[in-house]
Amino acid sequence: MHAVTASAAPSAHRGESDVIVEARNLSKTYRDFWGRSKKVALKPLDLEIRRGEIFGLLGPNGSGKTTTIKLLLGLVFPSSGEALVFGRDATDVSKNERIGYLPEESYLYKFLDAEETLDFYGRLFDMPPEERKKRADALIEMVGLGRDKKRQLREYSKGMTRRIGVAQALINDPELVVLDEPTSGLDPIGTREMKDLIIDLKQRGKTVILCSHLLADVEDVCDRIAVLHQGELKELGRVEDLLRVTDVTQIRAQGLSPEAREEIRAVLARHGRTDVEIGNPRTTLEDLFLDVVRDTQARPGRRARQSAADAPSNRRVE
Repeated sequence: MHAVTASAAPSAHRGESDVIVEARNLSKTYRDFWGRSKKVALKPLDLEIRRGEIFGLLGPNGSGKTTTIKLLLGLVFPSSGEALVFGRDATDVSKNERIGYLPEESYLYKFLDAEETLDFYGRLFDMPPEERKKRADALIEMVGLGRDKKRQLREYSKGMTRRIGVAQALINDPELVVLDEPTSGLDPIGTREMKDLIIDLKQRGKTVILCSHLLADVEDVCDRIAVLHQGELKELGRVEDLLRVTDVTQIRAQGLSPEAREEIRAVLARHGRTDVEIGNPRTTLEDLFLDVVRDTQARPGRRARQSAADAPSNRRVE
């Protein structure tokens, strides 16, 4: 994916606060034909999402994430409470012209190509032809589909379909972007590019709601998160605050000699701390994979890296 020329960040509409999404005692219970409770999808929920932040809805499948999104978009009606977006009730469809939405499963016309798809969605927003063409070209390049823009979507892989779905969600240059499982079907490189795109949206002044059950995706990009489980809010706060282990102190330094390590142990021992762990920090599997791919692209003939435990022994076996 590549950067795209962006319009200036939209200014807040007159009279609007920095809280652009609000749930007040919001709940949803699905009922059967006779009105009996069939499934409690969301228990009473209270939260606020502020302008310009990346907010993550995190939880396992069936935890209430998608139901919350549908309530905020006005696609389903609440059983109790209310949802407000841009200060309006979520059922007010006029707000949707300021929202971009990528559903968990993209419902696209398979016989159209990428250009035709974005032109179609641009028409839904009454965009003039010149603006539709300009936006479509920029978004296709941004999501990395420039070489495949003339192919029909039925020939696309799931990852490619996800990319054009993101472009569709951005065609109207929305203020609020709602992404439901945006990295579904993407390989590690595509996942990293998607996360970079989400961060770029924030830098352009957008507000992003990211709905995912993949912990690494949420941790890498979100400012605040809400953790849902069985339809109930379990945790809410800033990512760094929720992940900080307050009773452990970590000191990091490069190139410490064995002697320096022993001196550190001795100092801590004098203060009554013998449960000291000194070692090397770990990277993530995602970063390792991306490093390998980049190194291979830069040096095609490079031999595979091996850990010390897996490296073959140089000793001759008799």
